Amino acid sequence: DLTLLPDPGDAGYGEAHAAGVDAVRRGEVAQIVLAGGMATRFGGVVKAALPAVDGRSFLEIKLSQTRALEKHLSGEIPVALMTSFATDDAIRAHVAEHGLGDPFVFNQFVSLRLETDGELFRDDTGRPSLYAPGHGDLFQALRRSGVLALLRERGVRVVTVSNVDNLGARVEPAVIGMHLLLGRPLTCEVARKEGDMGGAPVRVDGRLLLLEGPRFPKEFDQELVPVFNTNTALFDLDALDRDYDLTWMYVEKDAGGRPAVQVERVYHEASAFLPTTYLEVPRRGVSGRFFPIKTPDDLERAQDDLRDLLAASSI
Repeated sequence: DLTLLPDPGDAGYGEAHAAGVDAVRRGEVAQIVLAGGMATRFGGVVKAALPAVDGRSFLEIKLSQTRALEKHLSGEIPVALMTSFATDDAIRAHVAEHGLGDPFVFNQFVSLRLETDGELFRDDTGRPSLYAPGHGDLFQALRRSGVLALLRERGVRVVTVSNVDNLGARVEPAVIGMHLLLGRPLTCEVARKEGDMGGAPVRVDGRLLLLEGPRFPKEFDQELVPVFNTNTALFDLDALDRDYDLTWMYVEKDAGGRPAVQVERVYHEASAFLPTTYLEVPRRGVSGRFFPIKTPDDLERAQDDLRDLLAASSI
């Protein structure tokens, strides 16, 4: 059920790498960076613009990795950033101030928090409390913004999707090649668990799909599944040009010391509707593809690993 990403020198690597290189050189690959959310985990500072390694921001590093690959392969990789109402202004300003090129920028949607009894949640000033309802907005937001049509006009066939805080999830020719060679419209990257909890590929009614953590039955032992979802994926462009009946998940959040209800969707639940490759990728080392940074402590602990990763991936 899982496909292992071959290491350099292994059988299949050369073919996959060559297919990915050719796709980049033909201008058929684009990158979407998820940079929305509510900017709450770093003291209200938008994470994309936060210094990550040696004074360089997450977004600066993410885009520089892509530009280096473009230059190395003499190709062009359009980049689109999905922001939220809480991150959009800061990200646009950061892109302009640091000369990060001209990426497409589009917004995910906005919703209203609720009280646990279903009434409208209001903040201490009496105003409705807004939130961004998850990256499941990707499909509709990409299309409504016009960015999907622009990517199609430029001849894009494959789109990579990853979180701005995962610097390991760079555009990688071998990963692109595996997606193309296996021929399924969706590839979801998974990695071996190291005590991680969250989404994972499981069979539901006989079909293998990615199930988000809150949807697992409480009695289900998640340790039975050896891998988990890294929230990095590749889509055929046509697969992004569809609406999916994604599950709205009930989530309770702390909002100013009070419980608030949010309903959220996640994009990788498109795996319930699309033939999907589950590509097992390394999470550690210089070839690692999963270095998530969710808190300031995560960032501090990851500094040496991130420096090694960036030094090895410099082209």
